[in-house]
Amino acid sequence: MRFLDLARFVAGALTGHRLRSALSALGVAIGVAAVVLLTSLGEGTRQYIVSQFSQFGTSLIGISPGKVKTFGVPGVFGGTTHQLTLYDADSLEHLPGIQKVVPVVFGQARVEAGGLGRDVYIYGVTHDASAAWKFPVAEGSFLPEMDPDRRASLCVLGPKLAREIFQGTSPLGKRVRIGGAGFLVVGVMEPKGQFVGFDLDDSAYIPVASAMDLFNLTELNEIDVLAASTGAIPGVVEEVRSVLTARHRGNDDFTITTQTEMLDVFGRVMDIITAAVSAIAGISLLVGAIGILTIMWISVNERTAEIGLLRALGLTRQGVERLFLLESALLAGAGGLLGLLCGLGLGAILTAALPGLPFKTSAGAAVAAVAMSLLVGLASGWFPARRASGLDPVEALRAE
Repeated sequence: MRFLDLARFVAGALTGHRLRSALSALGVAIGVAAVVLLTSLGEGTRQYIVSQFSQFGTSLIGISPGKVKTFGVPGVFGGTTHQLTLYDADSLEHLPGIQKVVPVVFGQARVEAGGLGRDVYIYGVTHDASAAWKFPVAEGSFLPEMDPDRRASLCVLGPKLAREIFQGTSPLGKRVRIGGAGFLVVGVMEPKGQFVGFDLDDSAYIPVASAMDLFNLTELNEIDVLAASTGAIPGVVEEVRSVLTARHRGNDDFTITTQTEMLDVFGRVMDIITAAVSAIAGISLLVGAIGILTIMWISVNERTAEIGLLRALGLTRQGVERLFLLESALLAGAGGLLGLLCGLGLGAILTAALPGLPFKTSAGAAVAAVAMSLLVGLASGWFPARRASGLDPVEALRAE
């Protein structure tokens, strides 16, 4: 029997039991749609987090007070917090492989101007923060270059903060009050968006020494170091650890975190999560496979005489086997395509309803989902196909 004749015969068998065929395909479609939705959410989340960290470059190194020992949170659980100071930051300035060093202090305070005000995050930094964080200025200039321990009543506003309290007018050269103290606005940053929940556009930036006074601090929240290149990071980390350990009397009481380490850890976590949710979604696909297996087994019983007739007309055992395998593959393939379309459609609806939802379907995942449905169909149809091909032609004809 030619393949075209075989396909025509199988199509007739499927359309002869439309409801049964549709229900079998629907079981596979639900499984594929679940796999597509969950893996797309996982991939979208992965790309979102990577873009969040990558917007600051991949050569940034963060130094936090406290040694992470057990729970992974510096200075809160499992480690004793020790101070990082401006002198610690200054000691790193001239180490080989380091381009920028930014001491950082942050906290919340109210920014007011012209009767309007907002409670936002205030970041105490130095002149190098703009370059180290890849955070350009849209208007005016960033904080001037000066000694980190020098106070100055200058500030740079995020674009959202500037827009809200100055109502669309230029804030350059005007004064604001931050935590009750007066500051002169010298610049407005370009839009940067949010970073892990912090709205960088709704913030203000002041000299680090002024921020320490404002928040009554004697230590830094962190020190950010910009390495000359990604390849220089391991050497820079060792140099930084050596210098700070010596300054802290031999105590390794700080935590050094690199962007590449964070992305690697996150990537491993996302791989585990994606595998887990795919396995959960695969349960739906398994249910669909069992449905096809059941339907095909029943079909063999119902079509015993038909199988005997086909064998009497010269169709080989392999031909009968191919017949039923093709039937189950077509059912599963149709269900897979339907599930893919449903998954993409539901994803588009969710994205439209929730614009911030990270949803990204890769072409490879879509092809893999459909291929998986075909494999499920072939696997489900194998036992019924073997049973059909093993029927004795004479006994099968007598079954009528």
